Amino acid sequence: MMHCVFTKFLTCHILAVLLLQVTIAVAEVHSDSAARVGERPRIGLVLGGGGARGAAHIGVLRELERLRVPIDAIAGTSMGAIVGGLYATGISAGELEDLMEKMDWAEALSDTPRREHLAFRRKEDDEHFPLDIGVGIRDGKLLLPKGLVQGQKLDLILRELTIDVSHIRDFDDLAIPFRAIASDIERGEAHVMGHGDLAEAIRASMSVPGVFAPVRVDGRLLVDGGIVGNLPIDVMQEMDVDVIIAVVVEFPLYSPEELDSALTISEQMLTILIRKETSRQIERLGDQDLLIQPKLGSFASTNFGGMSQAIEPGASAIRAIADKLAEISVDQQTYADHLADRALPERAERSLAFVRVVQDGRLMPEFLESRLDLELGEPVDTKRLAADANRLFGLKLYEQVSYRLVEENDKTGVEFRARSTSWGPNYLQFGVALEDDFEGSTAFNLAARLTRTGINQLGAEWRTDFRLGTDPMLFSEFYQPLGARSRWFLAPRAELGQTNRDAFDTGDAVARLRISAVETGLDFGMEIGSSAEFRVGAFSGTGEARVKVGDPALENIDFDTGGVIARFGFDSFDNAWFPRHGVQADVNWTLSRHGFGADSSFETFESDFSAVWSSGKNSLQLGLAYATSDDASAALQNFFPLGGFLRLSGLERGEIGGPHAALSRLVYYRRLGNSAGGVLEMPVYIGVSAEAGNVWQSRSDISFDSLRLNGSVFAGLETLLGPVYLAAGFGEGGSRNVYLFIGTQRR
Repeated sequence: MMHCVFTKFLTCHILAVLLLQVTIAVAEVHSDSAARVGERPRIGLVLGGGGARGAAHIGVLRELERLRVPIDAIAGTSMGAIVGGLYATGISAGELEDLMEKMDWAEALSDTPRREHLAFRRKEDDEHFPLDIGVGIRDGKLLLPKGLVQGQKLDLILRELTIDVSHIRDFDDLAIPFRAIASDIERGEAHVMGHGDLAEAIRASMSVPGVFAPVRVDGRLLVDGGIVGNLPIDVMQEMDVDVIIAVVVEFPLYSPEELDSALTISEQMLTILIRKETSRQIERLGDQDLLIQPKLGSFASTNFGGMSQAIEPGASAIRAIADKLAEISVDQQTYADHLADRALPERAERSLAFVRVVQDGRLMPEFLESRLDLELGEPVDTKRLAADANRLFGLKLYEQVSYRLVEENDKTGVEFRARSTSWGPNYLQFGVALEDDFEGSTAFNLAARLTRTGINQLGAEWRTDFRLGTDPMLFSEFYQPLGARSRWFLAPRAELGQTNRDAFDTGDAVARLRISAVETGLDFGMEIGSSAEFRVGAFSGTGEARVKVGDPALENIDFDTGGVIARFGFDSFDNAWFPRHGVQADVNWTLSRHGFGADSSFETFESDFSAVWSSGKNSLQLGLAYATSDDASAALQNFFPLGGFLRLSGLERGEIGGPHAALSRLVYYRRLGNSAGGVLEMPVYIGVSAEAGNVWQSRSDISFDSLRLNGSVFAGLETLLGPVYLAAGFGEGGSRNVYLFIGTQRR
């Protein structure tokens, strides 16, 4: 009996305990539910890669803002990383759209530095050896860059756009937590970047192999994330979100009819591989998630010039599912609170307390710092920072020069980072010159320049030029700066060359002389900023002039040269061939003396000046040249010749010459088509010129009445080989000539 009573008591007690636990559990469930009433789900946005098609992401963001759909996390690949990364800093969709429409993408996706940022010696390279395809020599091997584009300009643009968050190293601390996805080309796997340098992470995520050079981040060599993770849904699922909105902007597969070349077949293969991984990612989406696929049709991934056309399809894709998005949209007050919560605190205006250069080459940091224009104490200015980075890049010793703001001891400074070229330190450049007058006179030269850089810590370089063809030449100069912060230099040089000079009689060529000369010299000079150079020096040489075509009775000439020279060069042209603004000047003074081994003592002065002004696509160039000698009996090889395109265009090249010469020209040219610029663009120009000049035997003969009037009409093409001209010249008395030039004109 007692046992039965105890059993019943124990059973009732257990039931009471169980009932209490159930009651508590139900109460907890109700409590959690009550706590989540009024709360919204966390929303994550995944922006896929797709090149220029990624501009559709801006339309997506614009409509999400309009519908008041808050974004709590973003993950992006390639162009999705650019749009997503910038949006995560607090930039609005409207600001992104303005930025996209104003940006010159052809310019941003090139490495060609603005000519104003080139050092004076590099401007000489640019003018005479325009074919710079990035060939280097090291240990006897030819080397090429790791990408067609090193990303210099794009990196500086990204740094300017992210300067306000440059101090943030953890991407969770951005206005919106962010992840950028790249491909580790060494390990063959995805690399997720959630900390570090935001601009560098975005740049790495869009490094298309073969086009952009890889970026080394955290010890990994990274390229475009689209190879292994073009739609990083798995990354977003690890960012504590409840709803994922994934946007796919990949290029569609080609139709059978379009698979008509090896290129399209190769592109199709890559697209298939990318889409295969994207399909696996899409399978990870849940019922509550949304997949957005803007209708971009065949809009090309490479159509960066027309990116604004891709924005509206992104917006349309969001409007099409507005009813579904209504379930996760919030009221105006909640959305305003969301925007306020994600706003980053404004930073006080900062001034530069220190400036330094970090580089992996041999040059002394002081040498590089002396090239900077920044001054301590001035406010942080991204334009000034970018300009100084480009000045260092303009030395053409580094494949990329970047910068970052550094906080040390409560002070702000800037650190420039220069990465030496992987294909240096010895560089090859090439030049081609073809000249034809369509009357049997043709000249052709193929030239190369080998520049050995970084020979010592002071920036010494050894330049050697080779030229084969009508005017063969070998030139070598060793350039030695005299101090890390000094602009003074020494330059010993030697030159051996041959050229043809025609002798004319009443407008007809009666003989052709072959002039051969060898000369050595030592110059002392100063580099003046990036636009000018002054040098003085001594020289000595010998040569001969032999009759190659014409009357064999004409006298051959042997001659010796020697003396002192002074030269001033100035070049602020924005383009070596078809400038839109700037000034170019060259002044040479030569004092020939017996004491230096010369046959005769005399003095010569040569000057050439050009200035350009532009409005829209129209440019006007004024040119003035004057040369004189105090030796009226100067030999033919010392005469100043005129004749040829833009040098009295109606006359044959070198048709007249004398100890005194003067020339003025006014050239108008207009650029045809758009003016977007870019690496592969070849702008076309049409123009006319008016020229006046002559040569005289004595200074007393110089007068306006004796000037010869000439002119030309021409079409020009700016190519990777240099300029291409097709011109017709006209002169007094009915003289006329037709010219075809390709590349550097002969001198």
